[in-house]
Amino acid sequence: MAPAGMEDVVAGESAITWIDGIGGQLRYRGYSIGELAERCSFEEVAYLLWDGELPNEHELAGLRDELRSVRVESERFLPLLPDIPRKAYPLDVLRYVVSWDALSNTQVLDNSLEANLAKSRAFTAWFIVVAAAFHRMVSGLEPVAPRPDLDTAANFLYMMRGEEASEVEVRTLDTSLVLHADHELNASTFAARVTIATQSNMHAAIASALGTLSGPRHGGASDRVITMLEDIGSADNVEAWVRGQLDHKQRIMGFGHRVYRTVDPRSRHLRIMAEQLLAHTDEAAWIDILEKLGHVMERERHLYPNVDLYAALVNHKLGIRPSFYTSIFACTRVVGWTAHVIEQLDGRMIRPVAEYVGPGPRSMSRAGTTV
Repeated sequence: MAPAGMEDVVAGESAITWIDGIGGQLRYRGYSIGELAERCSFEEVAYLLWDGELPNEHELAGLRDELRSVRVESERFLPLLPDIPRKAYPLDVLRYVVSWDALSNTQVLDNSLEANLAKSRAFTAWFIVVAAAFHRMVSGLEPVAPRPDLDTAANFLYMMRGEEASEVEVRTLDTSLVLHADHELNASTFAARVTIATQSNMHAAIASALGTLSGPRHGGASDRVITMLEDIGSADNVEAWVRGQLDHKQRIMGFGHRVYRTVDPRSRHLRIMAEQLLAHTDEAAWIDILEKLGHVMERERHLYPNVDLYAALVNHKLGIRPSFYTSIFACTRVVGWTAHVIEQLDGRMIRPVAEYVGPGPRSMSRAGTTV
């Protein structure tokens, strides 16, 4: 019998991402996440995940031009947004637009490699347009059109704010996008692979991934990290706060991972960026709170920081509303989802079996049973 939740079960082969949960290592297509985060842009990493190799100068320029062009064309989605309730969960808005696009996209049923690569780039281009536009609408502001001269991270911040972000802020978001772009067979990626394995289509697979990501056990933790920090207040309160949470069997946001048995390697880079953004601000004390919280959680539960912990601080300091944290995650993870969809398409349909634990053989003809 497989362990609960299929934990540590090898469910298939993939050439996209490698994880060492014991050693705390993560590689995309063989490259360490640390090297990619320090030396590559989000666009370069997207190309790597889709193509298997890092792009040369000409290939990178071609991808950037394509993403910028599709991003400008994607303003056609904006008329869908005014009728959406402002209290709608932003991730649901993305899923809604994916489904709407499936109704009119002429490539929706074309599962050729060329068509799926084009759809992969299109999703990556317009996800940030929809997310940024709805972010402004929730804030009572009018959407801002994407600029054809800006790449993914810079364009999102520009569309969200209505003005250009600083170089540090753009680089911070760009690095965060790199760190979140893929993570092997996580729940949403697995859902996308199960969906496409039926020979459906990429739109259906991405809608499945978005629905799976909406659950608090997968993508909904980071938006509660800020609330947790505000509740704790100061590093002096950490011990008592953790004890109270554990006594009431409450989950501590930003700690623990199904794969890593040590610190999530992505969180190391996010922590550095968070410290830079928080330094000399009124929220600089949050770093001390998280430092102490990390020691207490390791001592009490042998749990370590995951990617959500410091990602929440980065998003907060960039001015992103907490309810949109998971949507920003989707804006980069869509690269990984689409890469896995393309890889899975030619594989067998995924159909595991269950160990039956219900009643034994029964008959409706037994005494006392009526039909």
